[in-house]
Amino acid sequence: MENVLEIKDLEVRYETDDGIVRAVNGVSFSVGKEKTLGLVGETGAGKTTTAMSILNLIPDPPGVIGGGSIMLEGRNVLAMSETELKEMRGNDVAMIFQDPMACLNPRRKVKDIIAQGLIIHHQYKDQADLDEKVYRILEKVGLSREQATRFPSQFSGGQRQRVGIARALIMNPRLVIADECISALDVSIQAQVVNLMKDLQDELGTTYLFIAHDLSMVKYISDRIGIMHLGHIVETGTTDEIFENAIHPY
Repeated sequence: MENVLEIKDLEVRYETDDGIVRAVNGVSFSVGKEKTLGLVGETGAGKTTTAMSILNLIPDPPGVIGGGSIMLEGRNVLAMSETELKEMRGNDVAMIFQDPMACLNPRRKVKDIIAQGLIIHHQYKDQADLDEKVYRILEKVGLSREQATRFPSQFSGGQRQRVGIARALIMNPRLVIADECISALDVSIQAQVVNLMKDLQDELGTTYLFIAHDLSMVKYISDRIGIMHLGHIVETGTTDEIFENAIHPY
């Protein structure tokens, strides 16, 4: 099976007043093309640090990627120039964030928020082409083109997360990192968002790294699962293996 993402022996450490903290310590995993890897662990396990490492966005200082490799379709992210990283972020790898309101500019209309990646990477012919691409992705995530001129405050939490998903997917990225993207939503809305992500994966061939601490949702969306604890991956396996025959006591 072709892997979109391969991480080997990743180490990330932070300098704190109390000394060096190894937030990620020897983490290795891969994500197959058009598959979903669920990354599960408690707060502080190192999940988000791992995600930000994929984009090479660890703040330095106080953090530093101290070792390992991150291969995105055969290209080493950690060896990319700043120009290559800017091209990769949002284009090849996109993120869906935890808080749909905090990551959407309240002063911009939804169509401008969603179109941002297309504008940055110059992937449109003219204004009509740009508008049409925005309208198409809006409809794919269950919103209407009439809603394109509204502001984020005019949407519910679930609708705002759909806007976040549209913004991530409009560039047709190789990999989408969903970092606790449903944890701020009501349980009934969580199911709608996860179902939407699965449908879009089937339609567009998207690959997901789905980060969460809710095991039931991870079980539903994931092909494979990695369990993180205190900076380590303590167990990986298929969804059935993890839920029916877990080996590690954690």
